[in-house]
Amino acid sequence: MAFDWQPEIEIKLLDERLRHWGLPRYQSEMAAAIDLHACLAAPLSLPAGEPAVLIAAGFALHLASAQVAAIILPRSGLGHKKGLVLGNALGLIDADYQGPVMISAWNRNAADSAPIVIEPGERIAQMMFVPILRPQLRPVADFTSPSARGEGGFGSTG
Repeated sequence: MAFDWQPEIEIKLLDERLRHWGLPRYQSEMAAAIDLHACLAAPLSLPAGEPAVLIAAGFALHLASAQVAAIILPRSGLGHKKGLVLGNALGLIDADYQGPVMISAWNRNAADSAPIVIEPGERIAQMMFVPILRPQLRPVADFTSPSARGEGGFGSTG
């Protein structure tokens, strides 16, 4: 079975403001991910050191294929310049999930830092679609061929 590198994915708008702000889309011809807007009713202040909050992206997806998943990632500039990152490092959207896409946002700055303010419609995260391998796991007592690294773990390669 050939992999479809440009599958059609259904998107259901849950927040009509995305029509004004811009539907999720690639921001350049070679961008790897689509930007996600913060669908907020009012500006949101994220104090440093506080727990992560969930922010609606304003849409739901139906990937409909076990060969595809979506990953929510932080936007590089916001993480580097302002300290806004995802509360769970990254988010995973499985092919059979059809609920609202949510962004877990967290202010990673030191506790005495100023809060990060997120404005309604601000692009705060990105979503990348990735191919999925679903290998068959075969239990064995010993591996069929050893590797040079073997069981060497944390720091074992230098």
